[in-house]
Amino acid sequence: MDFSKRIEMIQPSATLGITSSAKAMIKEGKKIVVLAAGEPDFDTPDIIKEAAIKAIKDGFTKYTPSGGTVTLKQAICKKFKKDNGLDYTPEEIIVSNGAKHCLYNIFQVICNEGDEVIIIHPYWLSYHEMVKLAGATPVFLATRRENGFRSTAEEIKSAITSKTKAIIINSPSNPAGVVYNKKELMAIADVCLKHNVTIISDEIYEKIVFDAAEHVSIASLSPEIFRKTIVVNGVSKSYSMTGWRIGYAAGDKAIISKMNTLQDHSTSNPCSISQYATEFALNANLDGVIADHCAGFQKKRDIMINALSGEKKISPFKPQGAFYLFCDISKTGMNSMTFAKRLLEEKHVAVIPGGPFGDDKYVRMSFATSIDNIEDGTKRIKEWLN
Repeated sequence: MDFSKRIEMIQPSATLGITSSAKAMIKEGKKIVVLAAGEPDFDTPDIIKEAAIKAIKDGFTKYTPSGGTVTLKQAICKKFKKDNGLDYTPEEIIVSNGAKHCLYNIFQVICNEGDEVIIIHPYWLSYHEMVKLAGATPVFLATRRENGFRSTAEEIKSAITSKTKAIIINSPSNPAGVVYNKKELMAIADVCLKHNVTIISDEIYEKIVFDAAEHVSIASLSPEIFRKTIVVNGVSKSYSMTGWRIGYAAGDKAIISKMNTLQDHSTSNPCSISQYATEFALNANLDGVIADHCAGFQKKRDIMINALSGEKKISPFKPQGAFYLFCDISKTGMNSMTFAKRLLEEKHVAVIPGGPFGDDKYVRMSFATSIDNIEDGTKRIKEWLN
């Protein structure tokens, strides 16, 4: 069969590929230490589960509006106001099947053939594939470790052309855990406003920040920036609801309306039960629970960094947010895929190759796992390297 040109140019997800291989080996009875997870290691809080069970028992099992229930959108508006100082109306909100789905819909709605979307290195591996699926061209903006994997406003300005439609800002970022401060974001926003570039702000890791770093939503910096930004968020990371598949986007009413139309004819509404549970989660006072989990992540980050410190062949970058270490493996002489495959096959440790994230000299290790796994996994890695 001849397949479409657009699907032929898309690569399978490396994160899902390594995770699938690790799971297959676990089923064979092998003891695999998985440092590849892109999700929290704690379970969804029980009170959220109980809300979902209540929704089922109450018969909340029918179709909802494609873009989400009104009451959930109202809860999202309250969340944006409380956490980010952003004033949205329900008409400026769409609920989708995960934050990834929101991003996909955004590119499908705003991009045309020939448009360019700026993606800052290192980047989440699905960004550029989504851009290509929308017929646009990803433009990769290189960063340097010595500058904290940050991109300056001047560097962004140099990447903008007459074809530039949008830029993706991911703070805190996956895979490097970069958190942009208010001053940096203001400078970036000013450049985007001057050159009429739409800002897509992926804030899915907003609650997971370390060392007194502060998450700032770029949309909150001025009324002009607010109108030029589409904010994407969800409950997967903060509330450990990855499998519930609920994300949401907020922005200009015209863009949200077009995204809703696309969703009408593609997926229709997100799961009704998940919507109900998400509404409960956002309205409940769970800030203390989230803060406790964040403190746990910081402790695990420090344990993993300390375990790898002094190792000559691998050098982790210290993140300010999210739950990954982006580790330089260039001194091993291997590319990232070879490193990841050999480590899994020979020492039964699963990590994610950095090539699909834009840097083949790095691998991504997740500390969203138990301390025992971190200690066992890093011990195996050091034994293998030496």
